[in-house]
Amino acid sequence: MSRSVRRDDPEPDAEAVKERTETAETGDGADTPATTEDRTDKRLLRRGLKNIRDAVRLEPKLFTVAVTGAIVNSATQIGASFAVGYIVTGVVVPSYRQQEFLTGTVVLGILALFALSLIRFTSMATRRIFAGAMMFQVQAHYRRAVTRRYLSLPISWHQKRQTGTLLSNANADVEAATRPLAPLPFAFGTAFMIIASVAVLFSLDWALALVALLLVPALFTLNGVYATRMSPRAKRAQELRAEVSAVAHESFDGALVVKAMGREEQETRRFRDSAQRLRDALIRVGRIRAAFEPVITALPEIASVAVLLVGLYRYQSGNLTLEQLVTATFLFTVIAFPIRAIGWVLGEIPTSVVGRDRVDRVISAKGDMTYGEKHLDAEHAAELRFDHVAYTYPDGTSALDDVSFTIEHGETVALVGATGSGKSTIAHLATRLVDPTRGRVELDGHDTLGLSHASLAESASLVTQIPFVFDDTVRHNITLEREGVTDRDVDEALAAAQADGFIADLAEGVDTELGERGTSLSGGQRQRLTIARALAGRPRLMILDDATSAVDPKVEAAILTGLKDSGQATSVLVVAYRRASISLADKVVFLKDGRVADIGTHTDLLERNGAYADLVTAYEQAEAEREFEEEETKA
Repeated sequence: MSRSVRRDDPEPDAEAVKERTETAETGDGADTPATTEDRTDKRLLRRGLKNIRDAVRLEPKLFTVAVTGAIVNSATQIGASFAVGYIVTGVVVPSYRQQEFLTGTVVLGILALFALSLIRFTSMATRRIFAGAMMFQVQAHYRRAVTRRYLSLPISWHQKRQTGTLLSNANADVEAATRPLAPLPFAFGTAFMIIASVAVLFSLDWALALVALLLVPALFTLNGVYATRMSPRAKRAQELRAEVSAVAHESFDGALVVKAMGREEQETRRFRDSAQRLRDALIRVGRIRAAFEPVITALPEIASVAVLLVGLYRYQSGNLTLEQLVTATFLFTVIAFPIRAIGWVLGEIPTSVVGRDRVDRVISAKGDMTYGEKHLDAEHAAELRFDHVAYTYPDGTSALDDVSFTIEHGETVALVGATGSGKSTIAHLATRLVDPTRGRVELDGHDTLGLSHASLAESASLVTQIPFVFDDTVRHNITLEREGVTDRDVDEALAAAQADGFIADLAEGVDTELGERGTSLSGGQRQRLTIARALAGRPRLMILDDATSAVDPKVEAAILTGLKDSGQATSVLVVAYRRASISLADKVVFLKDGRVADIGTHTDLLERNGAYADLVTAYEQAEAEREFEEEETKA
């Protein structure tokens, strides 16, 4: 199992990313004859070519080999036109006139065509293989860049975005951004062919060359109009792809709730509506393609007919020989199809610009957490201190205000409070998933803002209420390929988390594959497994944010007792609800409305704080009712 992200990719050009992000389209994609974007986005082609340039810079060697193959292929096609001209005038016509088969000349012509075909096949294969490799490598670069950005952005950024949209950024948007790359070397070969062909045509006859010269600006002008018209519609379609992905992901991820609540019809309707909006957007894209692509395709064919007509006139006038006429006509016939490759590249530019803009919005996203360089080398249990800490959500809602408390070395502290009192926020602040708006959070006397990321990860571990299990083995779910985590650490962590029993009953023990999100395990088993994962790293501070809510009370008590008595140098902060769990703590921090209402032992708080006693009693009654309902269900 490997969950690391490659760090050897060149970082995106910050200024280029900023410019592309600032110039991204913002239209609603309505199918109007000429939207504001159609009229104002004159930089579309320039931005598209800049995107292509950035992509080529990532894989210059593959691009060079692919373009070389394309140019060689184009050269062989030009050579083939001369070979055909020679065969017609040197073999066919003499044989017809003299009624004599010229064996030596025929063999020479066949060998020439065979040699050209072999070179053409090899060069074509080279172009296709390396063009595809370049495109897939660039996609990998972009996906790694997006993934790195995802991992570096804070939790608050992720919480504002749908998972389906993030998946679309890393997949569909990356693919859209790189669509012009596959035909790009072909287009370069075609450009070489056009230039060489025009030169050849000028050497044969100036009138034929003029026909070719008229084709190129007409083709580029038509593609420019097509790209500008396509841009807002491609943007809307790409946004709706992300929407469909988000709706589908949410429905699949919440399948249990959907089934349990009988919401199948509503979810089906929601997905259908989203899919229909995507369908309509794609139809609008298809209409533009249907209107322009036949004309783009027809232009080279019309030019071929024009060359033939002009050539016949020039031949009858005595200004052109038969060999020149055949050579020119065949040359234009073979370049008619490749010229479309330029149209393919230009036609994909609108979609690629939209895709790249959406990728760049992730790469240029703000909100990085800057870590310090201080590393904590202590081996003893950590000391955690909140010093007049306040935290306010981005929308202005206050979560914590003037919170101060200390967890001494090796101490177990329970956080108790009603829903919304700020318990999870404290857990997130302790592990620096978020930073305080005011005040300091200290670990061993050092402000967590000055600690290195590695030091924080090694010193403190957070286990949340909703456990996440990777689609992997038990062993790899616990070790996460962390250095220094041995099989012995795995066994000890499983025992401390009271998970060794059910793991031993699995078919292959710690080598059992658990499936996506660990669906083969119960909720309580998944929670114990994630606790074992945290313990395996031997953290000096363990934070359990309602991490045993699905565990039997006796098992929960055994886990907390084991943490205290294990001898491992660990301080514990536990968000607790059950009276039995709270009573195991050395002291209790009672939160109310984002403030510390009281601090003391469980017994002391019961005696002197009526609000605390009422809350714990309410928790106890709710737990008793839940256990009773479970017993009734079993009966």
